[in-house]
Amino acid sequence: MQIDGVFSGGGIKGFAYVGALQVLEEKNFTFKRVAGTSAGAIFACLIAAGYSASEVEEMLDDLNLKSLLDPPKPARTLPFLKWINLYFRMGLYKGKALEKLFYRKLAAKGVVTFNDLPRGSLKLIASDLTNGKMVVIPDDLQKYGFEWRKFPVSKALRMSCGIPFFFEPIKLHDNKGECVFVDGGVLSNFPLWVFHQNKERPILGFKLSHPGEEMEPRKIANGLDLFDALFKTMKTAHDERYISRKHEKSIVFIPVENVSSTQFDIDEEMKQQLIDIGRKKTMKFLETWDCS
Repeated sequence: MQIDGVFSGGGIKGFAYVGALQVLEEKNFTFKRVAGTSAGAIFACLIAAGYSASEVEEMLDDLNLKSLLDPPKPARTLPFLKWINLYFRMGLYKGKALEKLFYRKLAAKGVVTFNDLPRGSLKLIASDLTNGKMVVIPDDLQKYGFEWRKFPVSKALRMSCGIPFFFEPIKLHDNKGECVFVDGGVLSNFPLWVFHQNKERPILGFKLSHPGEEMEPRKIANGLDLFDALFKTMKTAHDERYISRKHEKSIVFIPVENVSSTQFDIDEEMKQQLIDIGRKKTMKFLETWDCS
């Protein structure tokens, strides 16, 4: 059965999506269109390129996550310089290793630009901080003077995965000047809305949280507390307003505990636990899902 899929962000927690994909393949579901933000963008790209669940699992098994953390050369020898780099370059890590890795993985399936995919089959979310806009790639690229057919999918993936202050933002020059892009999760961490305007088949969402999860009331005593609360509010406010009880019936909620989004040093046991919980929650969901 063909469906459309939407994957939320969540960083390293996204390993749980491997288990979800395994179950969907076993139940003979295939994706016609996919969308995602941040970690969800990675899985959306791999699915759109034709990777199977077993191929994705093998890829992640072979991947040294720490190799994706690429500080500028001076910070490698003098660690304290990374904080100076954070100020001037706006990120601890360059993010080029991430982009290069997925350029190779997508190219191995014949996917380099969006022209290599069926039109409309992949949509990624990024945040344009220069203009204060949420951006759907490739749909909005023309507004910036870019030909969507020629735009690299790996570049779009990197834009969607640009965790603020962790990875350096992506800077692109359009017909009006420089635009700074960061993680799509800043404005829409779970873009379930992206296919509803022209719904053609069942839409299944995957969200790395509990159903109805709300942000705990928190004491804001200093600037760091303020930033943390501000960022989490921005991530959830837009999407939670959209998700109603009606839409919740088509969302696989995968709560992931005790793992942070940027925990790049997780061990093999934790990876397997994440995959297992993705399997478990997806199997349970499909037992009662009315996909009509």
